[in-house]
Amino acid sequence: MADTEKRVIKKYPNRRLYDTATSCYITLEDVKQLVLENVEIVIEDAKTHEDLTRSVLLQIILEEENGGAPMFTYDVLTQIIRFYGHAMQGLMGNYLEKNMQLFQQMQERLQDQAKAVGENPLGANANMWGEFMKFQAPAMQNMMTSYLEQSTNMYVEMQQQLQDRAKNLWTGFGFPPAGTDKK
Repeated sequence: MADTEKRVIKKYPNRRLYDTATSCYITLEDVKQLVLENVEIVIEDAKTHEDLTRSVLLQIILEEENGGAPMFTYDVLTQIIRFYGHAMQGLMGNYLEKNMQLFQQMQERLQDQAKAVGENPLGANANMWGEFMKFQAPAMQNMMTSYLEQSTNMYVEMQQQLQDRAKNLWTGFGFPPAGTDKK
């Protein structure tokens, strides 16, 4: 989606956010709600027009993390920090984005399956719910297996990209390609 189609929110020096679509000031909670509603947004500095979208979204994540049920463990956060400045930094963002997309697809499939049973499966038919639950375990296992396989394939692809970049870098220095040692 092009930036011109995104809902523009301006951030003023007093840290207030102004929604140009509704012509009113909004809060971070309102921005979060727009994201939950899949509204494409761009947040820009009112004076410089600098794109502040990522920093505001990170601020929302920080508030959510401090809200009681954090998603990111200490280990995950330290791993992410360690990737900054690392040769794999450029590939890591793409890898994480693709993994989130796969995870979202898996979640949507589960929701679709739950909807197929109905809004109130226990009240409708206990036997039907029992059959659904028997199906769920293998289905969940298959979805998780598929997710892990796709995630592994993306990681292998990322490693291959890194190796290709390294080969291109070193061939410029006149080194022989790997595996062609002269004895």
